[in-house]
Amino acid sequence: MSDLLDILSDLNKIIPILSHWLHVLSAVVWIGGLAFLVMAVTPGLQASVPKEFIKPICDTFYKQYRKVVGVLLMIILFTGGINLHYVGELMEMQTGEGLSHNAKYLTIFFIKLTLVLGILTLYLYTVIFRIEPTGEEDEEEKEEQVVEPIPFQKAGLWIGVFIILCAAAMKHLHL
Repeated sequence: MSDLLDILSDLNKIIPILSHWLHVLSAVVWIGGLAFLVMAVTPGLQASVPKEFIKPICDTFYKQYRKVVGVLLMIILFTGGINLHYVGELMEMQTGEGLSHNAKYLTIFFIKLTLVLGILTLYLYTVIFRIEPTGEEDEEEKEEQVVEPIPFQKAGLWIGVFIILCAAAMKHLHL
């Protein structure tokens, strides 16, 4: 019991734990929500609703999801910075050298950061350049909206999967 009290009373232990937990939780909700849209919502609608209703229904789901992702994005960026700080301190304590001397960790970190910027770009693109159906779309455009009613949803999911892979690699490169 005293070990638990020691951890809970030491801010240098509780802040990194809470920050990492919040970071991972936010990423899981973001990528998990996207996976749900890609693997369940879109195929389910394609199998059960007339084609002309797929895009409007998906847009309704995505409108709510987009609000959640905006908040998650801020949490992920903020907690990511905190986590990087504490990992740097941990490396310095363990090896006597900081993050700048761990090329493998930095390589994976920059790959992850590039992927995060990619998924952020896709998210912002769908928010800023939201395409509303006008009714004047040709058959090819209508078919494309049925196949992928939320633009770049599959690309976003794959980028998210690789971000999680990078996170797993980073977790084991600083121990």
